[in-house]
Amino acid sequence: MNLDINSVLAAQSLLNGVADKTPLVPSNFLSNILKNELLLKLENMQPTGAFKIRGAINAVYNLPKDTRVVTCCSTGNHGRGIAYAAKLKGIKAVIFMSSLVPQVKIEAIQSLGAEVILCGEDQTDSELACRQSVRENGYVEVSPFDDPYVIAGQGTIGLELLSQRPDINSIVLPLSGGGLAAGIALAVKEKKPKIRVFGVTMENGAAMHISIKNGKPTEVSEVPSLADALGGGIGLNNKFTFPLCQKLIDDTFTVSENEIYHAMQTLYYEDRIIAEGSCVVGIAAILAKKIRNLNGPIATVLTGRNVNMSMYTDIINGSDIKLGESILSGSRYKQYKE
Repeated sequence: MNLDINSVLAAQSLLNGVADKTPLVPSNFLSNILKNELLLKLENMQPTGAFKIRGAINAVYNLPKDTRVVTCCSTGNHGRGIAYAAKLKGIKAVIFMSSLVPQVKIEAIQSLGAEVILCGEDQTDSELACRQSVRENGYVEVSPFDDPYVIAGQGTIGLELLSQRPDINSIVLPLSGGGLAAGIALAVKEKKPKIRVFGVTMENGAAMHISIKNGKPTEVSEVPSLADALGGGIGLNNKFTFPLCQKLIDDTFTVSENEIYHAMQTLYYEDRIIAEGSCVVGIAAILAKKIRNLNGPIATVLTGRNVNMSMYTDIINGSDIKLGESILSGSRYKQYKE
């Protein structure tokens, strides 16, 4: 498969009527802070609660016709997308996950009829177990990010953004394995070469951010984070997302757990939107003024809503949060002041 704008257009045709086209809405509060229009792409409104459904359906529907079992390793949202796509396709899904994955995401995948296998302490462990199942059982694996069909599927978000607002000049994206960022950047820069695309991730375990800075795929340690969906490495043998992100992303940034915490509160209190920590990292970077000279209009993608609601309620109420063996000190929401 040649990964180019035609790949994204083919994915858009396949997904039409299957993965919902999502709204693009302004955040009046954040626009006032920026003195520039900020638009929220609501991928958290997808049937599976996350953008991953796009790449998952595109990949599963392009599997060899004799595929009986599809598998993947996942921090949650990709696995749910694969489970959803496999159910539509009428094949079995086996999802490998680590102990860092929230229980709510495990149960959501099981509710779609997929088998969940918990193994290891981090995403690397689940990746190894997944690949072993491919060797031993003949399962067909779909990478959460480093797969051309997955990347093309995520790229359809970029096409939608420009169709909804052709005047967008900057896009701020959550950055993990790079499937979302690579796909969107590939799509929008083909249509509008001068548009700027930024990637944001959490400080600890920032795999793609560190890899780009080092000029090569780099291993990182995965630790508990409010942005759990951004966990995991990019793979030392990364074929697609690293070179695309290295070439097409204008800059990358990291945010602290406290900044993610405050961004989740801000989105809830000011825009009345429930979102995972992983999908507010762009907002966190904007509030912390880490991205300078943003040209508007600006869009950011709210990638998912599959959050542990007990923990989320604690964040909204300003309570302390346990992350692994550490305690993140909470604070009640105070409206952002310039």
